[in-house]
Amino acid sequence: MLRILLLLVALTTPAQSEEVVAGLSQNTISISTNFDGSEILIFGAVKREQQIDRDSDLGVIVTVAGPRQSLTVRRKDKWAIIWVNQDSLEVQSAPSFYAIATSAPFSDMISDEADQQHLISVDRAISAGVASEGVIDKDNFTEALIRIRSKANLYQMNESSVALRADTLFNTSIALPANLVAGNYTVRFLLTRDQQVVSQYETAIFVNKVGLERFLYSLAHEQPIWYGLMSLAIAIAAGWGAAAVFRYIRS
Repeated sequence: MLRILLLLVALTTPAQSEEVVAGLSQNTISISTNFDGSEILIFGAVKREQQIDRDSDLGVIVTVAGPRQSLTVRRKDKWAIIWVNQDSLEVQSAPSFYAIATSAPFSDMISDEADQQHLISVDRAISAGVASEGVIDKDNFTEALIRIRSKANLYQMNESSVALRADTLFNTSIALPANLVAGNYTVRFLLTRDQQVVSQYETAIFVNKVGLERFLYSLAHEQPIWYGLMSLAIAIAAGWGAAAVFRYIRS
């Protein structure tokens, strides 16, 4: 009886008519002392079980999200002749890097409800937390965070940068800045019709530090005391060396 029920459910459930199949030019990025950024080439295709007869246009959205972080966003106000920290907002989770590439203007491809459900846009990807007492304009803090990280090329909105051919093949590229955080980067591919997500696929990029960068990163996070002592010793040695050179020049 159970087998019959499962068979009936399988027969009555509509098969997914469109499915995204995608790939990356590289799945691993190594950060060394001379790393000055990289570029990821993204390509894919739309797999169909049968011909789709639809009046609506197919859209492709690609997102790349770096490791999530918790942080505090502060607002400075001028008091007398100096600037001091006033209100603040605790951001529970924000991607260290976030890029969006689309095949058409973003607002034409996805509804606000679908965006809220799938957390696609930059502001939806940021989870705001608790603000300091008396703060009612949380959105301003989120906008400030997006503005600062956008200037550093850590948050990107690349509209109409995905080339879509015959509603089947697509490709794009996303520039990764030099100041990347090590960790796993999630890449999502979303197909849209009528401003709704009809299919999505997810993969990952692994960003690792190598050489001296990896040694210093591991030391700072795993043995912060030794890292601090080493930094202090280097600073003292650099200061002594500069003073010795200056004395030699004067003599």
